[in-house]
Amino acid sequence: MGHKLDSHMRTLLCIDALTMALKKSKYPSKKLIHHSNRGLQFCSPTYTLFAESNGLTISMTVKYDPYQNAIA
Repeated sequence: MGHKLDSHMRTLLCIDALTMALKKSKYPSKKLIHHSNRGLQFCSPTYTLFAESNGLTISMTVKYDPYQNAIA
């Protein structure tokens, strides 16, 4: 898993955390699913293109329902 802390929530912050997670992955040859809420940074074209270009399948909650995270 990756992490990054700062005083903002820009897309680049999340890309940095995802980059860290990909580098630390114990399963680099396995197909991965990236699940998140519908935060603007996770829905941005920059972020989704980055995730997909790294082989991730994107999964998001449907209607901002936090209970969907447990199901995913």
